[in-house]
Amino acid sequence: MHILSVGISHSTTPIHLRERLAFSEEQARAALARHSHGHQVEVRALAEMLIVSTCNRTEVYAASSRRSFAGLEAFLADARGVPVSEFHAHLYRHADADAVRHLFEVAAGLDSLVLGEPQILGQVTRALELARGVGASGPLLSRLFQSAIHAGKRVRTETAISRSPASISSLAAGLCERSVNDLSSAQIVILGAGEMAELAVEALRKRGAQHLTVVNRTLERARALADRWKAAVDTFENLESALLRADILISSTGAPHVIIHPQMVAAAMAQRPERPLMLVDIAVPRDIDDETANIPNVRLHDIDNLNAHLEQSLASRAAEVPHVQAILAEEVEKFLDYFHSLDMLPLISGMRERAEVIRRDELARTLRRMPDLTDLERERIEALTLSLVKKLLDQPTRRLRAEATCPHAPEFATVTRTLFGLEDDSGLCGFSGAACPVSTATD
Repeated sequence: MHILSVGISHSTTPIHLRERLAFSEEQARAALARHSHGHQVEVRALAEMLIVSTCNRTEVYAASSRRSFAGLEAFLADARGVPVSEFHAHLYRHADADAVRHLFEVAAGLDSLVLGEPQILGQVTRALELARGVGASGPLLSRLFQSAIHAGKRVRTETAISRSPASISSLAAGLCERSVNDLSSAQIVILGAGEMAELAVEALRKRGAQHLTVVNRTLERARALADRWKAAVDTFENLESALLRADILISSTGAPHVIIHPQMVAAAMAQRPERPLMLVDIAVPRDIDDETANIPNVRLHDIDNLNAHLEQSLASRAAEVPHVQAILAEEVEKFLDYFHSLDMLPLISGMRERAEVIRRDELARTLRRMPDLTDLERERIEALTLSLVKKLLDQPTRRLRAEATCPHAPEFATVTRTLFGLEDDSGLCGFSGAACPVSTATD
């Protein structure tokens, strides 16, 4: 079995394509539920599957019997309705150990737009929960993601990589603070009431913002966020009036289409031509039409240009990277030991089954020759045979598991099959790889 992953991120793909390949939770759930019914050979080879989709990346992970990325690419194209030809050049592809290392780096925040940002660990955790919920993630991917989550928690506990939070939302808040004379007197509108919106509200409050209004499609959810941070609330029906009074608008909804159009912004600015308006779009897909940047006295920032405004505190996070990498190296090695041992499990199981068949046959033959034994004596003899088999196989089993990570593991496996009389049709020497009359000779 192979671990495969394909993906796009802020470092490989422009935002207009990222937003087309992004999944909402419902879209991811539906795509994972459908994948088992795929008719393409490449897709059917994907035994397990999991999707990680955030504002900066879309990645698909799979456990597959084939070391081919074609199935994952076909799945992504079908699920998002985007031809493979349009994103093929932007994809990064990882297999087995490389896929494991990449996921661990993602969970640790090393591959994020903002180094060490904490939200990605929760997003990886949620991706696992979602895949499990529809039965798409089996034992291998579940173990992989649990190990990555554990590594991410270790990194954040044992290093300073995530201290002085600098998530996308806090970067947006910092940009707002630098862009107005007095943040405490600025009228700020938050469009959306999800996790990113709440992080933005929290970051703005910490910087002294006083006049916040949360605008959301449903008033109930807007009020839940507003009550926690003592903000005003409004709904999308009053978005135009919110634009009219805003100095800053930060947008982070889960809408699949543009919400704020140039005509809407132009109409608001016509009534307040001397007051600048700052728009910050941290949603994927984007909430704000990029043509609004051409309107006089309007400044528009999206995720792709937020990187230019990273705070100086990120330098201290960069200093933690070697320590983070050392932790990840330990955790990756632990998982790879487990992963490689999976190749030996069928062999170990076969070895034990072969020994059990021999034990039972010999025990039955012996007991037939000793008909006068009491039940207790029979039980003691059987216990003796069980103990002998267990002790005889203990060292070979331990050695096979240990050798699973050795470059010569296939040779050890071939020799073991030959010595224990397990099925092996290769007829090749376990060490030289050449035809071997001994291994193919019949008794």
